[in-house]
Amino acid sequence: MAPAVVSGERLVVFLFVARVALAAPAVRLAAPLAVLAAAALAVDGSASAAVASSSSQLRRFRTRPGASSGILLGATTLPSVMLSRLIQLSRVLKADPNGHEEYAYVEMQYWAVSISCLSMLAFFVWHLRQSPNNGISNASKYGLVLIILYPLAYLFFFLLKTDGGLPAMSNLAYLLCHGVAAVILIQHILEKFPSCSSFGEATLVSSGLVLYCGDMLAHTLSKVMEFSMSSEAFIRTPGTQSKIGTIIQGLLLGLFLLPLLYKSSLQVLAYCRKLERQRTQTVEEYTQKRIDCVPSWTRLVQGFEVHPFVWVFNYIFTDSRARLVLCAYWIFVIYVSIRRFYSISKQSKTERILLRKYYHLVAVLIFSPAVIFQPDFLDLAFGAAFAVFLILEMIRVWEIYPLGHIVHQFMNAFTDHRDSEILIVSHFSLLLGCALPKWMSSGFNDRPLTPFAGILSLGIGDTMAYTAQLDNAFIPLVFYSLLCL
Repeated sequence: MAPAVVSGERLVVFLFVARVALAAPAVRLAAPLAVLAAAALAVDGSASAAVASSSSQLRRFRTRPGASSGILLGATTLPSVMLSRLIQLSRVLKADPNGHEEYAYVEMQYWAVSISCLSMLAFFVWHLRQSPNNGISNASKYGLVLIILYPLAYLFFFLLKTDGGLPAMSNLAYLLCHGVAAVILIQHILEKFPSCSSFGEATLVSSGLVLYCGDMLAHTLSKVMEFSMSSEAFIRTPGTQSKIGTIIQGLLLGLFLLPLLYKSSLQVLAYCRKLERQRTQTVEEYTQKRIDCVPSWTRLVQGFEVHPFVWVFNYIFTDSRARLVLCAYWIFVIYVSIRRFYSISKQSKTERILLRKYYHLVAVLIFSPAVIFQPDFLDLAFGAAFAVFLILEMIRVWEIYPLGHIVHQFMNAFTDHRDSEILIVSHFSLLLGCALPKWMSSGFNDRPLTPFAGILSLGIGDTMAYTAQLDNAFIPLVFYSLLCL
């Protein structure tokens, strides 16, 4: 049976994108989003039909069982979020002339994430055209035409706005790198982590990671070029990033590079054994040099005078007693929740997905006081919690003795059909669903409810609609976008 053209998910996405596009301050920002949404709809329909066919090349990418393709939702969410942020920043331009630099940078991020999503749509169309019967649906043809139309529209608006030259070429190269990196990343995710995500979820994760890494690269190049006479050749980043934001980026950068460090350390160890040298000292020196890269990067970008961990220690223990009280409150709530619900999950016949929704309510109890009384500290706590989750997942996946089996046994108590044996991602989506709206609300914010978007949507809306698909990852971003308007 062919999948329905109009579904509840597609209708909601259409209303969401239409609301954001109609609120855009300029046609040159709204029109590309409309073209991207139309292309994503065409590719989504073709992919849904192709997956049901045994001859489709897309079937080699095993997606999460029971999930729709979700390409329309995944390809339009982050561009809509960035456009909503632009709409919010446009309101401050009239009162603050210094806001033009931040607005220009966020606009570049909007184009970057849109190009990333467009490139991944082209990736799906390419695999649809590679089917053994050499056939391609009309929807795929329309999607391909719109994919070609989008960069032409960008070049038209871009040439109207700029005078060309080296800065224009560097911006185009920056966007092209985003598109290439997004395609490489989504192919890696779909091949290395089968049955862990739908196409839409993989699109969202890929575009988000590429955008985040691109932001780190832009800040790095901006600081490096401050000492060069050719600073206009690169993207200018606003100087509004906080020290906490830089520390979070540096911490996550180190954790993302940890698998590479782990693999390269094993190779160095094997090389030292072959040469019969003092391998322990050599590996330690090699590891130390790689670890020092992250503090060096934070000093470059933010100008820290002390080690970042020393700064964090001073920030927590010397500046305010309220932060220590908040930490004690978090430890108490987490300890009670884990003891209570973990025992229930092992002994009760209650559905696990329903048990995990209780943790969504716990998230409201944990994060709401911090959003009100210690919003900056909550940003740091979100980053630390995400780092802990990443480390635990690495220990579980790599089966590092003696914690690997223990962590797997504990996390398995809270899995359901949306998780797999390879990756357990539900706790990541819950945490990021609460953290992303808070992180994106840093700086200018004239909507008091935007920092609460993730907590409200996951703690209240998602708890009541616990059977919704793609809930933890997408609903908070949709809430945030609508609250920015």
